[in-house]
Amino acid sequence: MFALQPEMKVFSGSANRELAERICKFIGTPLGAATLSSFPDGETYVKIEENVRGRDVFLIQPTSPPTNEHLMELLIMVDAAKRASADRITAVIPFFGYARQDRKDKPRVPITAKLIANLLTAAGVSRVLTMDLHAQQVQGFFDIPVDHLYSMPVLIRYLRERLTKKTVVVSPDVGGLKMASAYSQALDAGLAIVAKQRKSASETEALYLIGEVEGADVLLVDDLTETAGTLVSAAETLKKAGAGDIYAAVSHAVLVDMAIPRLQKSKIKELVTTNSTPVREVEGFSINVQCVAELLGEGIKRIHNDESVSSLFKIDK
Repeated sequence: MFALQPEMKVFSGSANRELAERICKFIGTPLGAATLSSFPDGETYVKIEENVRGRDVFLIQPTSPPTNEHLMELLIMVDAAKRASADRITAVIPFFGYARQDRKDKPRVPITAKLIANLLTAAGVSRVLTMDLHAQQVQGFFDIPVDHLYSMPVLIRYLRERLTKKTVVVSPDVGGLKMASAYSQALDAGLAIVAKQRKSASETEALYLIGEVEGADVLLVDDLTETAGTLVSAAETLKKAGAGDIYAAVSHAVLVDMAIPRLQKSKIKELVTTNSTPVREVEGFSINVQCVAELLGEGIKRIHNDESVSSLFKIDK
């Protein structure tokens, strides 16, 4: 006779094993054993070392750099679990790469976010748990359920202690206005926008400021920073407008090499982010990393128990 609720099994890829271990500690279940290695020619090899037949399997793997390697590793892990007769496979993707390629805004370009959704579904993923997608419509690219969590409740707890003076929340571009508005309401702060022009994939230019920041501390909010170009350019504009201390809150800090000297020379006092991906240390620059293990762990528990995850969006007053 079968149990009504399949046993939970949690496995991790190599992208962020530390986060996976913290999630398992919160859930109270051991991290499953799996072998992940590469052949001499670079092909990924995966072997799940535990019985997953009839189990509710969760695979934790952000698609952080090297993006393609970690994505391929996740797909192979999914296939391994599927062929081992897992009952359900949930891909836990704290940082969903390729989410910025969500539309066909030029001739002869792909919609890569849709392609990734198709690949995950074809590999055998039953459900996706992710956090702070770059574009909300990416959820609609999947023909399977997507649970989309937000890191804001985690970041807000720290920011309320850090921002004790008059504060204005600033979106570094027009597209982030909705996120900035949510932060301003949660912090009972003002709201402003820096309009930008993108010169290339790695370089942006802040054009003008909409709103008043003179004499106030500023919180720049964004979902993702890689080169730090948008944040640094916006901070320059805000300082010229008379802003006080400038902080930045970013859900995913996927810092590439060119971001390091930019942050070191920037007007930003502190970058607050999450451990959705491994965060690089920047010498001489303050980065505060908030842990999202409990948020993701609670999401996993509720999915496993067929409970609602909507209450995880609430921010304590």
